[in-house]
Amino acid sequence: MNLIPVITGPTSVGKTELSINLSVLLELEIISADSRQVYRELAIGVAKPDKDVLERIPHHFIDERSLEEPFSAGMFMSEALDRIAEILDRGRIPLVTGGSTLYLRALRYGLAGIPDIPPSVRTDIRRRLDQEGPEVLYEVLRQVDPRAAATMDATKTQRLARALEVYEATGIPLSRFHETQAPPPYAFRAVVLQRNREELYARIERRVDEMLAAGLVDEVRDLLEAGYDPGLNPLRTIGYQEPIAFLKGEITEEEMVRLIKQNTRRYAKRQETWFRRDSEAIFVDAAQDAQALLDAVREALGL
Repeated sequence: MNLIPVITGPTSVGKTELSINLSVLLELEIISADSRQVYRELAIGVAKPDKDVLERIPHHFIDERSLEEPFSAGMFMSEALDRIAEILDRGRIPLVTGGSTLYLRALRYGLAGIPDIPPSVRTDIRRRLDQEGPEVLYEVLRQVDPRAAATMDATKTQRLARALEVYEATGIPLSRFHETQAPPPYAFRAVVLQRNREELYARIERRVDEMLAAGLVDEVRDLLEAGYDPGLNPLRTIGYQEPIAFLKGEITEEEMVRLIKQNTRRYAKRQETWFRRDSEAIFVDAAQDAQALLDAVREALGL
């Protein structure tokens, strides 16, 4: 069984720079496990690699979908496994990199064979989320599927909705489906980059400032003027929902900046919590100098 290398970690920890350096050195192809970089219309707010990097290094799952096209962890898993097979057939090595934990979990451990959810059920759950609030529905999930609820909180609205949809449509808890999921055809070896909390938060603040200076608000304004629905899932995420609220006049510019930074810090903390539960991961300090980090990760991944 082929051992596929993975580089992950919380947002702003340094995954992209390391993955690029490693790919240049070893002529790897990057499989992007980022739930938003796949969309062509999003750029600044999702911290895509520069155009020259994308031209020099083969990347997969970047700029491959339109905002209005559906994409999910299950679709990513299926397509990524096909890409991995194609890359290996060409005699090259795929490198999975990104911080979307649900995508990584689906790829590394597989997803259960859950039947299609009727649109009426999905619509009803979304309506209840809007009307009753995520905290109320989280309590409902704790009653019908406590094991699934234990893996999330009320802020994980997409995962919360998914778990409730599955139960409403099938009468079977999502956690029970996960017990019977088929194993993936590859083994993965994951390196998790980490930094101390103070340093990571400082990097997050700098990245947000850089995004705003690069024109994040203009990017969001262009999307709205082009007619994209602000309720689309990719636009209901950190870095987009706050500028949308600002452009609608719901918050001030100062509040927008504060919220992007605060929400990103909270997201990074949730990612770190998820990574700490991964008993198979190899944790590497990302704060060492570039060459030492490259050497440490190569050794950890066996490259």
